[in-house]
Amino acid sequence: MTSRQNSNNAVARTTAKAIVPPTGDRPATFRPGAVLLITVVLLVILSTIGYTVTCKVMSRSHRDRYLIDYQLAKYACDSGVKYALAKVQDFSFAPISRPNEPDFSDLFAMDGEQYEQLLAEWELLPDQESQNSGFDDIYAQKGSPNDLQVAEEEVFDINSIVVRGPYGPAWPLVTESLEFEVGPAKVKIEIEDENAKYPLGWAVLADKKIKREISVGLESFCEWMGMDGTDIDDLKADLKEVAELKKFSLNFKPIMKRETVRRKLNRRSRGRSRRGRGARNVTVKKTVAAASVHTADFARIFHSALIDTEALARPNSATGGRKESSLKYMGMWGSDKININTAPRHVLEAAFAFGGDRVEIAERIIQRRRETPFTNIGELRKELFEYSDSIKKCEKYITMKSTFFTIKVTARSGIAKASVIIGLIKDDKGIQRVAVLSG
Repeated sequence: MTSRQNSNNAVARTTAKAIVPPTGDRPATFRPGAVLLITVVLLVILSTIGYTVTCKVMSRSHRDRYLIDYQLAKYACDSGVKYALAKVQDFSFAPISRPNEPDFSDLFAMDGEQYEQLLAEWELLPDQESQNSGFDDIYAQKGSPNDLQVAEEEVFDINSIVVRGPYGPAWPLVTESLEFEVGPAKVKIEIEDENAKYPLGWAVLADKKIKREISVGLESFCEWMGMDGTDIDDLKADLKEVAELKKFSLNFKPIMKRETVRRKLNRRSRGRSRRGRGARNVTVKKTVAAASVHTADFARIFHSALIDTEALARPNSATGGRKESSLKYMGMWGSDKININTAPRHVLEAAFAFGGDRVEIAERIIQRRRETPFTNIGELRKELFEYSDSIKKCEKYITMKSTFFTIKVTARSGIAKASVIIGLIKDDKGIQRVAVLSG
């Protein structure tokens, strides 16, 4: 090999080294995996940012929509309250005659099957003319009452038929629910008879002489409601805390306050005064608050955290789709009497536990009031003369005319809801608000 050829080979090796760089110094174009990874990371970051921004925008939009809906519902609810208070003054709540209809009194104790059977038997009674508009509608749709037999393969809707209460609508309503619209909001007004429910204040009465009767009445009521021993003990514990806070009374007195005032003396008294002064200090009584303030206090206490209302509001599983609960039958607004013409059987028995013969008296009242409601205590004594002694002991716990009512106004607009419950006393003197709860 000549020297010229050696020289050319050396030049070629040098050129190859210059063209192919060392492995450690290769540019990024030789790493496609790294580029893909960076791209994926960037896409994830951008997606996260986009999702976060979208969620915030949607959340803000939903919040703004809810605030608008709530304002509309609140306005509609306030309008409903004003309308209800104006109309309730004109209402005259009087029980109706229901001689040939099932009594509402025992419906709670029936399970779904028993309730279904009761309605079916009532529908199929021959030559029966129902006064329930709900039944009339069904007759018009399905034909004669004999056509109302439900086939085995069909499902009987127990909510399609309503047993009328003492005033006509389902117990404890005193009038049919009123529904109307205020702008985009839908308003519903319901008025309930609080004198038809068990007054929870009885369980915290301050009179120790009737402690046994109080316990018997409360336990009878709770057992009828299907409450087990644990639930009853929990309720008693809650009521014990209430009693320690404030005692209940059937005859609350106005809150009075003594204060000393300086009064001028007349001429005769001024002459008799040793020092001849023209004025003297006199201690007088002054009404600070009416008796209804006590009722309002108990209405707030019973709706506070002292009473576990969630447990009482749990539906009784035995009643099926009717969703009956103990809370529905409890007077939580400080009422002190029950109306024997509108109270269910278990509430009647709790009232007449104060005098004895509660089961017999309750049954006689239920059978009589279906045709003609009682008008006064003398009529009750005459009708049940053999139980006059027991009735006399219970006079202060019963009434023949309801005066304590609650008005529930519910308004819905979109996804928002506003509600108000007003407890009031309506008698010959007018209407007096007891308490107002907003939800």
